[in-house]
Amino acid sequence: MPRGLGLAAGSPNRAGLPLSLRESAISLLGDWRAPDPAQDSLRHAVLAFVHGRPDACRRECAAGHVTASALVLDHTGAQVLLTLHPRLGRWVQLGGHCDEDDPDVVAAALREATEESGIDGLRIEPELAAVHVHPVTCSLGVPTRHLDLQFVAHAPAAAQIAISDESDDLRWWPADALPDGTDHALAYLVARATRRT
Repeated sequence: MPRGLGLAAGSPNRAGLPLSLRESAISLLGDWRAPDPAQDSLRHAVLAFVHGRPDACRRECAAGHVTASALVLDHTGAQVLLTLHPRLGRWVQLGGHCDEDDPDVVAAALREATEESGIDGLRIEPELAAVHVHPVTCSLGVPTRHLDLQFVAHAPAAAQIAISDESDDLRWWPADALPDGTDHALAYLVARATRRT
């Protein structure tokens, strides 16, 4: 399958066997060549956490848990789709918790991006774009950390967006003119994504 065209349905490991959600996180992090020392440090920290916690991909893991997100680019690669997160009150990429039904982390990111954008036919690049760790109080009301594995997805031409109940707003933004208040992690992800296209 050509790079960047995967639909993430049961991404196989090197032996051709399907991975569990946790195993896919370990494989992604273990194989990833981080683009800089800060990302490599995060990669090592998250990999150690996932190795040490069988429940690392479950939202019930109060010490922290893996989440999956995707920065959606329009068909030209010049615009990014962002959601106004109701609890955070700021614009972020699409993503969220992994579900037990997700075959792997890439599939979780694709599912979240599809659900939150309403776009049919998203294509996701199966390799990591970035890793981000941030404190958060989840919907369960417990302070925790999200260990976010971040990917890049591509929308087809003439993609129609539909706001979900998980968002206050959903909008295309020029990649070089992000909304006021954009945090460093999102700006970094956008820079990584637009350099790869």
